[in-house]
Amino acid sequence: MRPMETTTRMSGFLVEPREVNSLNVMRQSSNAKSHQVKGGLMEKSFRLVSLFVGFLVVALLVQNITQKKFNMLREAQAYTSQDVMSIKVREQQLDCLALNIYREAGYEPFEGKVAVAQVTMNRVKAGKFGNDVCGVVYQKNVIMEKVVCQFSWACDSAAKARPVNKEAYNESMAVAKKVLLENFRLDVLKDALYYHAAYVNPRWPLEKIGQIGQHIFYKQKGANI
Repeated sequence: MRPMETTTRMSGFLVEPREVNSLNVMRQSSNAKSHQVKGGLMEKSFRLVSLFVGFLVVALLVQNITQKKFNMLREAQAYTSQDVMSIKVREQQLDCLALNIYREAGYEPFEGKVAVAQVTMNRVKAGKFGNDVCGVVYQKNVIMEKVVCQFSWACDSAAKARPVNKEAYNESMAVAKKVLLENFRLDVLKDALYYHAAYVNPRWPLEKIGQIGQHIFYKQKGANI
């Protein structure tokens, strides 16, 4: 005996159970496909967002690295320019100091040359004679409407025209390097700013330090550099 089959009423129609099951299967399949489509779209969207974020991160990293390299290159160029300028300035200062030593004490012994060089450097340090070695060496003043050089040879065209004794000049350059680059000093002259030849007596109102070589050295009374 076959079991009784029941019928279902849907929208005014009688529907067999088999048909109901078929409809349910179709609905479930449709829902599954809909979920799959939505999942696929979400996955694609996520991939696109990930790719965009990755591209943005890479672009920022590249920009950062490029900027750092540019800054390093610019700093390197600045340092190179400074180094070149420093070498050039140093050579100029050495030439000025060596020439002053040569003109003022070229034929004196080592201590006499150092003494002249040290007064030159003391004047640079004092800040009221010139901004650097060359400024001190070639400093000029106007006294009673007459131009006077701090170192007389700088205003003496005849002295400057005389041939240079290479041996004496080389010795002067060696002393200039020792004083300017190695900071060699004579302790007794640490405050000396003035000197004159030993064969004259200008009666300066200054404190006498002593004589080295052919020059007598002075400092400001009660003042230190």
